[in-house]
Amino acid sequence: MAFELRQNYPNPFNPTTTISFTLDEPGYTTLTIYNLLGQRITWVADEYMEGGEHSAVWNGRNDSGEAVASGIYFYILRSGENVHSQKMTLLR
Repeated sequence: MAFELRQNYPNPFNPTTTISFTLDEPGYTTLTIYNLLGQRITWVADEYMEGGEHSAVWNGRNDSGEAVASGIYFYILRSGENVHSQKMTLLR
């Protein structure tokens, strides 16, 4: 089993999307959404996770619960020494 971050589905999306990933080992894991300026929008996951298959849903909202604008966003998965990123498109 390898560390893997898959493309979100659906993409483009409105209003929610699912992000699936595989952790090669257990550890503290974050899945963070950023805008094109590199500003953090929200955390989708921020917790200790077991190794294996996981998925998380992003509802297109920021930390304050406000809907974010249409555009391209990046999601970054970090666990242990592993870091992967992908981009996605939100269409309102």
